[in-house]
Amino acid sequence: MPGVKLLVMMSTPAFAERDSMGTLILKVLLVDDHPLIRQAVRSILEKEKDINVVGEAGNGEQAIELTGKLSPDVVMMDFSMPGMNGLEATRRIKAQFPKVSVLVLTVLDDDQSIRDIMQAGASGYLVKSVFGQEIVQAVRAVAAGAMVLSPAIGKKLISQASRHPLKPVKLDSGEKLSVRELEVLRLAATGMANKEIALTMGLNIRTVKGHFADIFAKLGVSSRTEAVITGVRIGFLSVDDSR
Repeated sequence: MPGVKLLVMMSTPAFAERDSMGTLILKVLLVDDHPLIRQAVRSILEKEKDINVVGEAGNGEQAIELTGKLSPDVVMMDFSMPGMNGLEATRRIKAQFPKVSVLVLTVLDDDQSIRDIMQAGASGYLVKSVFGQEIVQAVRAVAAGAMVLSPAIGKKLISQASRHPLKPVKLDSGEKLSVRELEVLRLAATGMANKEIALTMGLNIRTVKGHFADIFAKLGVSSRTEAVITGVRIGFLSVDDSR
């Protein structure tokens, strides 16, 4: 999917229904305190034959209530709302309805907001500068078990080591990410391909691929995007503060 970084693990959405032709229809709940934004997103999604917007909410409390009533496959969640915000709503939705995927759509792109919402269980983080089809494809992706990052977020995700010396990171599993593995992951987070990483670090491509294999094994993931998101959740990857 151009522009949006994905980890795709194909699975059938928990609550999706099939139409008379057998097409899987994804159910989406829109959560945003601005009616015009909900209207704009609805108009984008409802052009798609496989997506049905089943409801709208203006705050976190309504989002939780409607999630229980409507059983959406995807809750598209704003972060900043009056009353209960998107962060707390995401925590509660994932606790009560773990099969529901939460896709954040917000103007916020700071390190703490991204880390908090990912730790709360969101499957994706999009900033509101994304285009129509990017939203559509992101909804389909998270419903299928993917993790999604907005292009703007993906470019800003870098290691704390960009500002501080790299040190090995000890994981809860007891494994350690080495300094070199952290550098590989940091460069991957900025969007570099294997060849670019190899050139930057003075390695051959086979060595870079080997580092990725080790990183994935240690983190218990299967792709770069999942590794980056795991890094954000754990706290050893952050968003670049510089503009």
